[in-house]
Amino acid sequence: MPEKKIPSVSVFRFLIHSTNIIKNPLPFHHKNFELHGDTFRLKLGFGKSVIFSRDPGFAQYALQKNHKNYTKSPIQTRDLSKYVGFGLLTSEGELWQKQRKLIQPAFHKKQLINLLETIQAAIKTELRKIEIDKPMDVFPMFNDLAFQTVVQSLFSSAVNQKEINKLQHITESAQKMLVKELRQPHLGWWFILSGKIKKHISETQEARNILKKLVNERKQSGKREDDLLDMLLDARYEDGMPMEMEQLVDEILILFVAGHETTSNALTFTCELLARNPEIQEKLYSEIIEAKENSETLMEFIKNCSFTKNVIEESLRLYPPAYFIDRVNIEVDEFNGMKIPKNSSLLFSLLEIHTNPANWEEPQKFKPERFSEGKPNHFSGQYFPFGAGPRMCIGNNFAMYEMVLAIAEIMGKYKISEKLTPIEIKPLITLKPKNATLKFNLR
Repeated sequence: MPEKKIPSVSVFRFLIHSTNIIKNPLPFHHKNFELHGDTFRLKLGFGKSVIFSRDPGFAQYALQKNHKNYTKSPIQTRDLSKYVGFGLLTSEGELWQKQRKLIQPAFHKKQLINLLETIQAAIKTELRKIEIDKPMDVFPMFNDLAFQTVVQSLFSSAVNQKEINKLQHITESAQKMLVKELRQPHLGWWFILSGKIKKHISETQEARNILKKLVNERKQSGKREDDLLDMLLDARYEDGMPMEMEQLVDEILILFVAGHETTSNALTFTCELLARNPEIQEKLYSEIIEAKENSETLMEFIKNCSFTKNVIEESLRLYPPAYFIDRVNIEVDEFNGMKIPKNSSLLFSLLEIHTNPANWEEPQKFKPERFSEGKPNHFSGQYFPFGAGPRMCIGNNFAMYEMVLAIAEIMGKYKISEKLTPIEIKPLITLKPKNATLKFNLR
């Protein structure tokens, strides 16, 4: 098979659009996909380039079929890890394999059943912030909801609000600093000399000390809460040894980072979509009332909320919080006749894969029914909201249960006033909502 040349976008084209790219790179990338096809190379100058792809087959190949030849980029293994350490999200190789095998059982569905009441209680507490008949920016509320859910699932009631606020502030502050580093690499020297990076690393050490205190208090109490912390403390490596304290803290920090921002983004986008689809709200309400009448347990309730799950899945398709997946190939590779030189930087656009007419009928329309049972199963090849392959998000079930319970709680009590303006986005490390102002009315 003759080698297929990867189309290139020149460094000149990149530079003349650089101001707009810093604000929002997505229109620039979309135009390049439309001009050059599903895979193109963006030249950045000084011999550097990035291969962008919206080919779902290529994504599946790198993430699943030949995953051993693809590692995460330095953005996670180096840049993020200086703030959160080497947990599941940032580690590679043997350390990652060892940690994944150890932690996976804590996120099995049968274990998560024990956390559902805690998750629901945290959701109900945060949703009390909803102000009736008054426009409100819902993202801060969902951000707090998602963080509180992770914290309560980890520590039950052992952590006080002051400590939660401190942990949340440090986690979010470090993420904002990382965005600045990635968006303005030319200011790297200033971030170092001004002490900004040092300040955030110092703050994360403060967070680590809070977490160590909480872990030690649990160990000394001898009391079981059957929460995520107990599951992590119970976990044993093949040699029978538990996780060391520093590694345990790394994993907890990763749960904070990975477990709250993506969920708060998804819940915000879901409510934004519901505001523009009042008929879907009514269908949800009917399902939720019926599910409450026919469910004896929370897990049964979640299973009975199948359309609610479809709504969330469709929201994740249109607005995937993790909208890019980055990889670097260890050795030279080839896919569909395209030669991939060793150490190539690759970015797979999940947003483009999820909204490409080649993969989906009426891709820009909000159609939750496309995920109903009996419909073509897009999960296998064109749908990657939680990634794919061995590194697929370990908390995908946790996130889905949390989001179903949150949307069910909202739709069971409120109507979201209709909104006709386009949904606004802010693409940072994750795909974030912008100006998400909604109005809730009691049913």
